[in-house]
Amino acid sequence: MNLKGRIHSVETFGTVDGPGIRYVIFFQGCPLKCKFCHNRDTWNLNDGKEMTVEELVTDIKKYIPFMEASGGGVTISGGEPTLQLDFLLNLLKELKKLNLHIALDTSGFIHINNPNIKKVLEYIDLVLFDLKIINPIKHMDLTSVNNDRILSFVKFLDNENIPLWIRHVVIPTITDNEKDIKALAEFILSLKSVEKVDLLPYHSMGRYKWEEIEGYYPLEKIKDATEGDVLRFQNILCKYGLSIKSLGKKAI
Repeated sequence: MNLKGRIHSVETFGTVDGPGIRYVIFFQGCPLKCKFCHNRDTWNLNDGKEMTVEELVTDIKKYIPFMEASGGGVTISGGEPTLQLDFLLNLLKELKKLNLHIALDTSGFIHINNPNIKKVLEYIDLVLFDLKIINPIKHMDLTSVNNDRILSFVKFLDNENIPLWIRHVVIPTITDNEKDIKALAEFILSLKSVEKVDLLPYHSMGRYKWEEIEGYYPLEKIKDATEGDVLRFQNILCKYGLSIKSLGKKAI
């Protein structure tokens, strides 16, 4: 319980990172360098606030009535939570003692053969999987890493029958090419445990963090996504078979 982790921040009344009202823990540190990241200050693993498992659990207990009444729970987000595997595993063990629904929000840039990853997944009820872009060349340019490991991990989760919500940011002129959307639709349709697809409109609200830390903002010339941009993206997904009807219980 006294093991310490690096935490960027917490949100005690989250409503967009999983079902119901959620206590969201944003872990410090991320292996990706996404040009559209709105939490640029989460990247450095040595930043953030040191917290113990006990400190987090004590605070979480205050909000259990709200979580239970709404069908919510705890979401572990970041940054990338799996960079702090030992701390994450110890935290999850304590949270499960409270019978809470636990969601993991991840980029999927993970070594599947790490035995602690499988141990972590034993405590996870839902994975919010952030698929940046299917095109490998664009993925490298946009995030600074290859997406082979990411796509392998989402397939691994699917094989393990872990419920998945796929999250994809609609970035005008970058992620909204029809060929890439078609590839995304085909990939998602190849998975059997996807329950939902979240299309998230790109916004530049993290610009000030970039300018403060780096002195510039990499997507300076990219406009924020509109409702129309998201609708066009969704319509193209539907064109290639990823529709509410074809997903059954799943929904865009």
